[in-house]
Amino acid sequence: MKVESLSEQTNIYSDFSKQDITILNTVKPYTMTSPERIKVLLDAVKYVVDNDLEGDYVECGVWKGGSTLAVASLLHSLKKEDKQLWLYDTFEGMSEPTDVDQDLQGRKAKDRLHKEDKKTSWVWAYSGLEEVKKTMCLSNYPTSKITYIKGKVEDTLLKDKQPEKIAILRLDTDWYESTKIELELLFPKVVKGGIVIIDDYGHWKGSKKAVDEYIKENNLTVFLSRIDYTGRLIVKTF
Repeated sequence: MKVESLSEQTNIYSDFSKQDITILNTVKPYTMTSPERIKVLLDAVKYVVDNDLEGDYVECGVWKGGSTLAVASLLHSLKKEDKQLWLYDTFEGMSEPTDVDQDLQGRKAKDRLHKEDKKTSWVWAYSGLEEVKKTMCLSNYPTSKITYIKGKVEDTLLKDKQPEKIAILRLDTDWYESTKIELELLFPKVVKGGIVIIDDYGHWKGSKKAVDEYIKENNLTVFLSRIDYTGRLIVKTF
């Protein structure tokens, strides 16, 4: 369904405000994320602002920057520009998946990627750093409050600077290895009441495996709320 027609879909999207629709239409060229997942992200931002939660916004797996553009645009409109936005990505397309990274039908991600051209196929999610920076300028959010970390996320998290506290953590690197390390290093930094969004839990087996393992290994009592067929949300209660 096209985002441009959201205002006409009164039965399905009646809870989308005019501001939500405006932001959705702005970010549509820069994201593969569904309207439902963008809406939840916007609601998470409002929730964090309304409850004055400490911590920054962190996104692992950025592509063209559409999701963070939505966050930055809303924060700018709310005149809440104190939060640092952290964007972790290779900015060179998807990293190499492993055999555990399959869709729910059992098709291996690496087989699909190897059939596609890295710079022209959306499957590779290729977008350069300068392109993302240009996209983020559309938000009018202070550039000094946006941090770009270039490289494989599972590597850069081990050696580069990280936020001290996180209000919203959005994971969208698809694969098992990166998702597991992101949870191990960043989930403990999510503040009580903070939001964690996993974009590919319902689409890629590797992402689901990483999340399920992390929850079990750490004896966490969390509820994975379904956003749509693939997106899941956690409100951290501890």
